[in-house]
Amino acid sequence: MRLIGEDGEQLGVMPTSEALRRADEAGLDLVKIAPGAKPPVCKIVDYGKYKYEQTRKDKEARKKQKIIEVKEIRFSPNIDTNDLKTKSNAARKFLMKGDRVKVTMRFRGREMAHMNSSKHVLDEFAENLSDIAVVEKPAKVEGRTMTLQLAQKK
Repeated sequence: MRLIGEDGEQLGVMPTSEALRRADEAGLDLVKIAPGAKPPVCKIVDYGKYKYEQTRKDKEARKKQKIIEVKEIRFSPNIDTNDLKTKSNAARKFLMKGDRVKVTMRFRGREMAHMNSSKHVLDEFAENLSDIAVVEKPAKVEGRTMTLQLAQKK
């Protein structure tokens, strides 16, 4: 295995028993840093301190990432224009927060026969939000629903 000393210098390739002996002499632990490498890389460190540093780095990385949620807005194909404006205002708020919006149109009963003629409602919805949003996934029929996904413009 390849051994790295406690202060970061390369100690070279050596057998495991030799590496364990050096770690014991230093009063520290032998930790595998890269077990998949050829040969595996080990480092002489204080294991408790090493684990603490790892958790701190992970916590810091999680703090910096932004979780993007997908908000869903549902309506039927025979929605009125004012109701559509209300729904688009709600979608606008979600988009301004940085979330994605999934617009779902549900079809029931006889509405299923007129699915193709109802696509204009989703297109109109996307058009209302075209100043701040882009169509991420175009309108697609899945069973009894037609969905469209919008994301904030960059």
